[in-house]
Amino acid sequence: VQLQASGGGLVQPGGSLRLSCAASGFTFSRHTMSWFRQVPGKEREFVAGITWSGGSTYSTDSVQGRFTISRDNAKNTVYLQMTRLKPEDTAVYYCARDYREFSGYVSRTHREYEYWGQGTLVTVSS
Repeated sequence: VQLQASGGGLVQPGGSLRLSCAASGFTFSRHTMSWFRQVPGKEREFVAGITWSGGSTYSTDSVQGRFTISRDNAKNTVYLQMTRLKPEDTAVYYCARDYREFSGYVSRTHREYEYWGQGTLVTVSS
């Protein structure tokens, strides 16, 4: 199983970025996928998740209305479109795969994700 995250970078406050996570080594279309983020000295934080079919999404309060998660099962890729970025969004962003198949539930708990990408750094600064 491999999850390859990309798309991070330096952006000014108010700007936008789109993160991508390319998956391989498993049947991508069967699993909930999520994005988490982490800053040094803090616990990994759930950002957004999407069920296997794309039928349900969930995001944490601090990013609602600004971040959108989506997936393309034909391309084995999950995306995180981030708009109106704030300095507090600065973190390493990780994509992750839920251990369950065909779950209609998006877990916010990192312990329920068994595979993780390597992370991509997002820095929001002027």
